[in-house]
Amino acid sequence: MRIILTGGGTGGHFYPIIAVAEALKDAASEKKFVELDLVFMSDSAYNEKLLKQEGIRFEKILSGKMRRYFSFYNIIDVFKIAVGAIQALFRVYKEFPDVIFGKGGYASFPSLLAARILRIPVLIHESDARPGQVNKWAGKFAKKVAISFPEAAEYFSKDKTALTGVPIRSSILGQVPEEGREIFQLEPALPVILVLGGSQGAKAINETMLSAAKDLLGFCQVIHQSGRNNFKDVSARLSVVLEDAEFKSRYHLVDFLNSAQLRAASSAADLVVSRAGAGAIFEIAAWGRPSILIPLENSAQGHQQKNALSYASRGAAEIIEEPNLTPHIMVFEIKRLLANPQELEKMKTSAENFARPQAARKIAEEIINLGLHHDFQKTN
Repeated sequence: MRIILTGGGTGGHFYPIIAVAEALKDAASEKKFVELDLVFMSDSAYNEKLLKQEGIRFEKILSGKMRRYFSFYNIIDVFKIAVGAIQALFRVYKEFPDVIFGKGGYASFPSLLAARILRIPVLIHESDARPGQVNKWAGKFAKKVAISFPEAAEYFSKDKTALTGVPIRSSILGQVPEEGREIFQLEPALPVILVLGGSQGAKAINETMLSAAKDLLGFCQVIHQSGRNNFKDVSARLSVVLEDAEFKSRYHLVDFLNSAQLRAASSAADLVVSRAGAGAIFEIAAWGRPSILIPLENSAQGHQQKNALSYASRGAAEIIEEPNLTPHIMVFEIKRLLANPQELEKMKTSAENFARPQAARKIAEEIINLGLHHDFQKTN
């Protein structure tokens, strides 16, 4: 069975695709009669090493992003979209998959357009509480729609929509607190704060953590993923900030956490500070960790604000809006939560209740069912 996986632009699209690919292989292995050929079709490989590791072929196609504001890049991207649509039509026809799984984002548009023209079954997944433009369009012809937040249901047909949550990679689950404390050489009795700005980091969070570092280290220790592009600058400035600090060894700055490191860091964490991307929220929920969410102020269509509100309304997180993000408020909120173990326990329980660890498996099984049905139609 040949399956095209499409989406891209950010880790929020890419890593759930990897989670679904892992689940597809597990499901196919159990069914025995299904042999998989997985193809990732997007404008960039994002993580070529991981694709090769998972045995997924990469097909590059052009795509462009249509912004909701005036930009000369829109003119250029119109041509990219047109070229990408033609490329995708020929590539998809050549591959002629049994099913296409669309994760959303501008990079999925050419492949989904080709699927519609060639009448190939499509299953899409929407991570956010408010769907993106490509998924709202694709939802009109997709055979199945998987959503992560209940609020997204109003945008799709009820008879083909299922609430699944966001697919999570199995490699970042299975928390063992001792593992994290050993890898990061953490002090045994001191609370641990895990700071995540997404795979690319987050400037506002980095700036706030730099200013708050000295105060935080008086009562906790920090594992901070700054993002690869920001690491050199953040590291240099942190060295200056903590030059004379008594507890500077308590601050653990990293550029990027791979799967094993992320599992270890989340295992040790008492509290997570993070952006409010859907993938990040569902990972935090799967870990069962209390959190402080800082939604990206200018996220497309206010996605992160809506995600954060949906999650926090269930008692699993606190929200600090980016315009209110100051070192003083960050330190105050972290200290307040760490001083209230009962509140942390309630947040932990709410996070665990919100989590949907079987999302990848449910989506994978539905993809295989669609593919088998399509294969039957092709042979009759």
